[in-house]
Amino acid sequence: MERLCVILLLVSKTFIVNAQFNGFNCDANFHSRFPAERDISVYCGVQTITLKINFCPVLFSGYTDTDLALNGRHGDAHCRGFINNNTFPTVVLFSISLSTLEACGNSLVVSTAQGPNAYGNLSLVQIGNIAGYIDTPDPPTVISYLPGLLYKFSCSYPLEYLVNNTQLASSAAAISVKDSNGTFVSTLNLLLYNDSTYVHHLAIPVSGLTLKTRVFAAVKATNLDRRWNVLMDYCYTTPSGNPNDELRYDLFFGCDKDPQTTVFENGKSQMGRFSFEVFRFVKHKNQKMSTVFLHCVTKLCRSDDCPLLLPICGKRKKRNVSERTAVASDNAVMTAGPIITRSDETPTNNSQLAQLNSPPFKMNSVTSALISAIAILAVMSICFFILSLSLLRGKYTPPTPLSGTHNPAFS
Repeated sequence: MERLCVILLLVSKTFIVNAQFNGFNCDANFHSRFPAERDISVYCGVQTITLKINFCPVLFSGYTDTDLALNGRHGDAHCRGFINNNTFPTVVLFSISLSTLEACGNSLVVSTAQGPNAYGNLSLVQIGNIAGYIDTPDPPTVISYLPGLLYKFSCSYPLEYLVNNTQLASSAAAISVKDSNGTFVSTLNLLLYNDSTYVHHLAIPVSGLTLKTRVFAAVKATNLDRRWNVLMDYCYTTPSGNPNDELRYDLFFGCDKDPQTTVFENGKSQMGRFSFEVFRFVKHKNQKMSTVFLHCVTKLCRSDDCPLLLPICGKRKKRNVSERTAVASDNAVMTAGPIITRSDETPTNNSQLAQLNSPPFKMNSVTSALISAIAILAVMSICFFILSLSLLRGKYTPPTPLSGTHNPAFS
């Protein structure tokens, strides 16, 4: 009889649990428990933060999906999640837009610290941290037999990115950043233009750009919340598509700037603008084409903080060249390429050097005939002179001494 009661108790308990999970993709053998840390998944996206909560332990604890809300905002329907029953196990999804993250009480804290940037150069680096929680409401009674549920989450976003553009033929390199790496921007463009109006994109000829052609570049962010501005920290070039190439030429970093580079706008909007004159790398000597790859280490800064991140020229510590080999993590690295320049060089000897700066001499048919006639007359005159000398030498006979008897009258 006792054995029968135990069996009936187990069957009734199983029936109650199955009834509790009825209609949802839950397994009573695995989900008949209270929530644990592994029951929440956080995806730090480029435009939204997505939270997934295992709904089965929530049901086992005696709650429903409407009892879960962001940061205690249980009275606001926009701060609640929605059930996705097309997965196993069933989950409750929360989507937090980065443009309106404060609407449900999420916090954004930006910390600034002195440290190395993507290539070891000392700079002010910022990190944005978004944090919040999901909980269940407290009952209106003094005591409760239901456990209070609390899920905490946070996303850390390094506000520095490495943007590469090396494809001048298309004048743009669209950068798509993966959703899982915790970046604020979905697309960064390094665009190239013909002039300072920044209207017409640069078109590169098949033969390459002529040396000293001025190129206008812009780093632009799209799908980015308005609270953030673009700050170009370090722009440089390499002869290869590898941004870690040991051979590089800096365009600007802080107060250090190439004489042929001009920075028009930086840290004031969601676009940074500068220009430079194209050149060739000496390692490409004896080549008709030279490849130049352009890279920019770009930060995002809040509009109020950007002026504080700009360098104070004359007081900044000079960078150590040996530190440039260190590469910091958490940087989105993108590459395309190459920029092609035309060297316009031809082999010369000493006799040609004096004529390089003079205009080329072009002969017409009359001039060519006159020069030919003069040359023929000169050759004929030389031949006539040589022939005359030969004839004169043939007719001349040297005098011979007289022979005979001496005349005494001449004595």
